[in-house]
Amino acid sequence: MTEIKICGITSPGDALAAAEAGADAVGFIFHRPSPRFITPERAREIVRSLPPGTASVGVFVDRDPWEVEAVRSFCGLDFVQLHGREPISAVRRFPPERVIKAVKGPRDEALDMLRSLAGLVRAVLVDASTKDLPGGTGLCSDWDLARDAGRQVPVLLAGGLSCENIEEALSAVSPAGVDVNSGIEISPGVKDRRLLRRIVELVKRKGGGEREKIFAPAAQRRES
Repeated sequence: MTEIKICGITSPGDALAAAEAGADAVGFIFHRPSPRFITPERAREIVRSLPPGTASVGVFVDRDPWEVEAVRSFCGLDFVQLHGREPISAVRRFPPERVIKAVKGPRDEALDMLRSLAGLVRAVLVDASTKDLPGGTGLCSDWDLARDAGRQVPVLLAGGLSCENIEEALSAVSPAGVDVNSGIEISPGVKDRRLLRRIVELVKRKGGGEREKIFAPAAQRRES
């Protein structure tokens, strides 16, 4: 069964709505230029309110590993998502079972990065980016790259996913998970809860088959 992460969470209400809808994880963006930026203090409050079974992910862009770890520990996050151009040396600073690395850019460059990440990450996230935005662009990512990456490591597919294209994306890529953000928003950081419930329903109904779980092990640890 395909997992789903709802990213760009900024309020307890949206986090609870995602959990109640059946989302496997929620994501918090600690990149200050992002319109979905959240402070560690606010994120910690929300993480503490999450029900058992819902994993938490902190999204960081080109931050020093010690800063990332400090925020992760302070907030009690299950995973860190490195969403910039972090070198392999930075990825190695975290336990492989707790780190997700974003892969984007030219295909050859992305494939080289994928090969370097073997054994170092829980999953890779394939996203679209622009010169000014490392993610959250609303643009579709390279689905062919995501499908190829999935042969090597569990893949989270991101980039412009919405209720309109999620079924096509699942069919084309068969990812281990999907990462949904701007496609279900009223405004940056404010989720449309009707669309949120709908996209979770579609993923759970259409994303069948046996796939390696990305978030479930951490969520189960939190329950125990």
